Amino acid sequence: RRVIEAGADWLHLDIMDGHFVPNITMGAPVIKCLRGAIPRGDAFFDCHCMIENPERWVDDFAAAGADQFTFHAEATEDIGALIAQIKAAGMAAAVAIKPGTEVDVLYPFCEDINMALVMTVEPGFGGQSFMPEMMPKVEALRQRFPELNIQVDGGLGLGTIDVAATAGANVIVAGTAIFR
Repeated sequence: RRVIEAGADWLHLDIMDGHFVPNITMGAPVIKCLRGAIPRGDAFFDCHCMIENPERWVDDFAAAGADQFTFHAEATEDIGALIAQIKAAGMAAAVAIKPGTEVDVLYPFCEDINMALVMTVEPGFGGQSFMPEMMPKVEALRQRFPELNIQVDGGLGLGTIDVAATAGANVIVAGTAIFR
């Protein structure tokens, strides 16, 4: 609640299953509890799903009150079908890529998604250092898709936000820099 009162309009909620990434965090039941305390309109729930078989969980997150379901391109066999499934469930669809994934995997889908997420650390652990070598991916997305929301996640703080914004990111995730 304090983050919203301080001016945040999105809550980036990291969902980890212990398979796609080694850590385990929360799932749809916790999102449902949060939504009970924070009504729609008070904050946009951006659920960053670092999970295997994300298709399996779309309906659960929609029912829990997620506004956006962000999945990793590396976690699914059919990116386009998953985007359609998410939208049919009433959520915004976003696709994330890990540092080792080429940005062009996103290009065929950028007209259909609400946001692209370029990871600026390896997903799964907070407190890692920002990877400035990911900024050419952000620049390439911004050049090709000037209206697309482009999110960066990992190592963002006072010393790195300007670099990411200059590259073209307009959605900044700050975790450890805020919550210590």
